[in-house]
Amino acid sequence: MFIKINSAAVLGLDCTPIDVEVDVEGSWPGYQIVGLPDTAIQEAKQRIRTAWKNTGLQFPNNAGIVINLAPADVRKEGAAYDLPMAVGMYLTSEKMSGIDMSDSLFVGQLALDGSLRHTTGILPIAIFAQRHGYKNLFVPAINAREAALIQDINIYPVSTFRDVINHIKGALPIEPLEKQQIDEWFEEYEYEMDMAYVKGQEFVKRALEIAASGAHNCLLSGPPGSGKTLLARTLPSILPKMTIEEAIEVTKIYSVSGLLPEDKPLITERPFRAPHHSASGVALVGGGKFPKPGEISLAHRGVLFLDEFAEFPRQVLENLRQPLEDGIVTISRAQGTLTFPASFTLVASQNPCPCGYASDPERACICSPMQIAQYQKKISGPLLDRIDLHIEVPRVKFDKLSKDELAEPSKKMRERVEGARERQHHRLRDTPYQTNSEMKNKDIKEHCKLGEQSVDLLRQAVTQMHLSARGYHRILKLSRTIADLGGKDDIETTHVAEALQYRAKVE
Repeated sequence: MFIKINSAAVLGLDCTPIDVEVDVEGSWPGYQIVGLPDTAIQEAKQRIRTAWKNTGLQFPNNAGIVINLAPADVRKEGAAYDLPMAVGMYLTSEKMSGIDMSDSLFVGQLALDGSLRHTTGILPIAIFAQRHGYKNLFVPAINAREAALIQDINIYPVSTFRDVINHIKGALPIEPLEKQQIDEWFEEYEYEMDMAYVKGQEFVKRALEIAASGAHNCLLSGPPGSGKTLLARTLPSILPKMTIEEAIEVTKIYSVSGLLPEDKPLITERPFRAPHHSASGVALVGGGKFPKPGEISLAHRGVLFLDEFAEFPRQVLENLRQPLEDGIVTISRAQGTLTFPASFTLVASQNPCPCGYASDPERACICSPMQIAQYQKKISGPLLDRIDLHIEVPRVKFDKLSKDELAEPSKKMRERVEGARERQHHRLRDTPYQTNSEMKNKDIKEHCKLGEQSVDLLRQAVTQMHLSARGYHRILKLSRTIADLGGKDDIETTHVAEALQYRAKVE
């Protein structure tokens, strides 16, 4: 007897339909799973058999069981097919072909006691099921709230294998989970770090406010203890709140990566990722035999903080060049090509030299000119050209450190940043972009028009500072953000002048 159960495979952040075809024949014993399964799926034979026994059901030991995961040319991985395979085996062995399962989709990993374990990639599967017209989605109970974020589909939380069998037989129906209202998860978030407690560094705070307004990349350079790491870690407190679309994008990435918190099915705070400088290229940009998102994708719509920038291997940093331009990373392997979103704000920090005091007027540097040159050459020119704001972070004077009064709080800075983002969203509403830093040449030409005086200033800067074409366009985008932050419709000369002072000086 033959029966088909619907499931889905997660490929990158998207899904493809998988037909779990089960045939149980009583003439010969055997147990085969075909259709390019990986080791985890092959091991499902033992998981299903033991879960079946511990659930109190009689496993069809004397029957020939063949399970085909179609289409056969798509590589399948993971244990998420345990539930659909077990359901198909039960319906086939019990000759329950009259039950219509065409509008239902099953996914979940079985434990040996018959319960269902946490399964990754549930949110993309729920989106896939809703878009393809499925009415019912059966998922592990621990993942149910994540799937319930998607409307127009019934989400059934399955605790054990017996529960789903009783539901199918009509003996003890599972109640569909109440829909989760996405807006309810967007609550006021209390940040551990606030700009109010950062003493001094007004110039750096201004630069970070500009970076937050337009999602521009920045590099903090200064002596040890000047506050570079503190300022970078405080940046999320002035970033605007995430939109629903952004939250869904980020949550899909974390769901596929298995990093979604169990107590909160939706990521509503902008990500802040800070990998150690020993991270590999695969860890940073993603990859593996079956490609998974890396740190740059986990930082999507948030901040990627690279502390001790010059200590990262040069080849690892070079992997950032294409994602910084395109906002995506494409990973090609023998099994196929996958694309992950990687629209993040890069914040890097470094010392000016190996000892750290080359730019400190109060402490002598002990490095030779050759050591300083070699240290600074660890970061390539093309990568530095992709960073919009090069910020010097000086030592904080004692008078400012010892002051009792607080600085401007992050909340006020965030209000200005959100105002600038609103102007960008309105301007770019007919494009796929959300911030000024994402604009391409066509949009720059339309939205970054300059007056004659500004053109003259920029002409001199391009000549004297030896700006590349990329640097020229990044100056225009940064000027547009500064104008938005000031509530101006047109880019003025002062905006261009401020953008130029953040550009790296070429010796």
